[in-house]
Amino acid sequence: MLSWSVEETNQQINLLPIADGKGDPLLPGGRELIGFVGATLSGNGIADARTAVVDTLGKAAAADAAAVTGNFEMMNRIADGVGMPVGPGTRKRMAGTIAELGLDRFPHA
Repeated sequence: MLSWSVEETNQQINLLPIADGKGDPLLPGGRELIGFVGATLSGNGIADARTAVVDTLGKAAAADAAAVTGNFEMMNRIADGVGMPVGPGTRKRMAGTIAELGLDRFPHA
């Protein structure tokens, strides 16, 4: 979804901070969104992180961020639970991004 929206809006983006969980992804409110996702997944500092997103992007964006975070967490748990592998076509198409983010360090089914 992020790659599609970036293409549609010609928004510049830096994926490394998103993968690392720190830094500036070059997106409006990006640092706050990274903090919110990290807090949500760790369970630490959620209220402060939510407030930072609301203050920077507004209540609607905070609700959207929570919905997207929950949806991705759900999809990942389902994919992991059923042992869904990343297909060779996806790996080939995403080879540059996989290398840039160091995602080969994760085991694949």
